[in-house]
Amino acid sequence: MLTNRTGVMAAATLCAALGIGYFMQPSAAPETRQVVERTEPVTDAVDELPLEKITLTSAQSHVPQETLSQQSPVQPCELHAQATAQPGAVVALNVVAPCMSGARLTVHHNGLMFSEILNAEGHLNVQVPALSESAVFLIDADQGKGAVATVQIPDFESVERVVLQWQGNTGFELHAREFGAHYGDQGHVWHGAETVGAGTVHRLGDASLLAARQVEIYSIAKHPDSMSGQIALTIEAEVTSQNCGRDVSAQTMEFQQGQLRTRELQLNIPNCDATGDFLVLNNLIENLKIAQN
Repeated sequence: MLTNRTGVMAAATLCAALGIGYFMQPSAAPETRQVVERTEPVTDAVDELPLEKITLTSAQSHVPQETLSQQSPVQPCELHAQATAQPGAVVALNVVAPCMSGARLTVHHNGLMFSEILNAEGHLNVQVPALSESAVFLIDADQGKGAVATVQIPDFESVERVVLQWQGNTGFELHAREFGAHYGDQGHVWHGAETVGAGTVHRLGDASLLAARQVEIYSIAKHPDSMSGQIALTIEAEVTSQNCGRDVSAQTMEFQQGQLRTRELQLNIPNCDATGDFLVLNNLIENLKIAQN
């Protein structure tokens, strides 16, 4: 239940960064050997051995045949990705690497990043709201392997989207109150809502991973069939034992008139005696205006 909310104004600036790298070096030690000279007495007499019944034969190997055959080289494990367009400008992303069970992945898409792991069979299937009409997905694995998947989104222009993303245990949440709805009402849409609204909040990223990258995306049709009006959007942060007394950061992404706008935000979480409270960050995301068909 959402209680004890405190309004906070936060400044935001535009920036973005990303980087990755890998390296190794061998060593060797000198080898020391001791040479021992051995002297044997020389005798003048040499016994002669008679050579009898000599048979000449060709050399034949008695090594089993299977040990002589060369083993086929081990094939490297490859990472494969496929993207399929779904209704509502959503992409079904399928990643396969059978020999990388449990491997950690980072999925990149148009500035969006989230962390996932492959299951016991080396598969990942996830639904991702598209952030561009020509959607490109880069999958980066910890072992240095990667894959790319692309797909065209025919209905991309039919939806409005707002993105909130962060890394680690920050407590951030994206909330939408549609057409005058209050907290807890039908039309209050967030990832833990028990009621259905006109839009949806989609959360991506495995929160159980260390320093996991996570994303929340609010999506709604630009011209719904039955309702119109304003949607109030807020970013909230719950004070927990994992984030209390810390500085946390996040990034927002908004699409306005066909352009993507990003904002960086930083927030100082109160001390742990405020655990259970919620901070409400106002005016960081512009409210959406939705017109009926």
